[in-house]
Amino acid sequence: MKVLLLKDPKDKDSGPDPYIKELGSYSLEATLIPVLSFEFISLDSLFEKLSHPECYGGLVFTSPRALEAIKICLKEKSKKEAWSKSLKEMWNIKPTYVVGKATASLVEEIGLVPEGEKSGNAEKLAEYICSREKPNSSALLFPCGALKREVLPTVLREKGVPLESLTVYQTTQHPDLQESLSSYFSQQGIPASIVFFSPSGVRFCLQHIQKLSGDLINQVKFAAIGPTTAQALEAAGIPVSCTAGSPTPQDLAAGIHRALHPQNC
Repeated sequence: MKVLLLKDPKDKDSGPDPYIKELGSYSLEATLIPVLSFEFISLDSLFEKLSHPECYGGLVFTSPRALEAIKICLKEKSKKEAWSKSLKEMWNIKPTYVVGKATASLVEEIGLVPEGEKSGNAEKLAEYICSREKPNSSALLFPCGALKREVLPTVLREKGVPLESLTVYQTTQHPDLQESLSSYFSQQGIPASIVFFSPSGVRFCLQHIQKLSGDLINQVKFAAIGPTTAQALEAAGIPVSCTAGSPTPQDLAAGIHRALHPQNC
């Protein structure tokens, strides 16, 4: 059975994509189609803020892209040296809050220690942060995307935990998306399941998929990586057969397997 994953492939250097591998263990043949393109912005401003850890109570990351923005900054020799010599150590005595394993592993790559990765979504991370931060303490620095949801900032604001957001990337549709989808459907046919990884993915892909599937769309089991993406699908009138319990390849693959083989559960 075929599964279409609407996400970027993992970095080529780090071996096979874990989602493809995990779905393969259930004898599901998965294909990735990149949906989003990212443009990084305000990088000078980002590094300026990172250069003053004394002004902040810690860091918050809800997306791997925000870490990519920092990694781009650190490609510059002088910035990399400043980070290695003192900044990394100064940030490490403060908490670095994250959602999900992918973001946590990128935090580790820049030499910081992630906290709260098991939260799974922004709502739960916000609760975790509020349980550890005192009201009216130093602001937490939150590098984020232009399309960030307001859940985390709202919860923190209500609890009196200061947060300073900085937009470091913008999300647009991948230039090859339509062509990639058309080519997949003409060569592979209609997949048994289609997995969405973000509300932006729903916005950019759903119309094309509805057109390409035609009347057979009712046969497709739609899956979401988390509750926010599931809500976006449901708002568009698409029934969701599976939402991953946590945003990991293991939980997603197990959920899709159950959705495709309900008689075995």
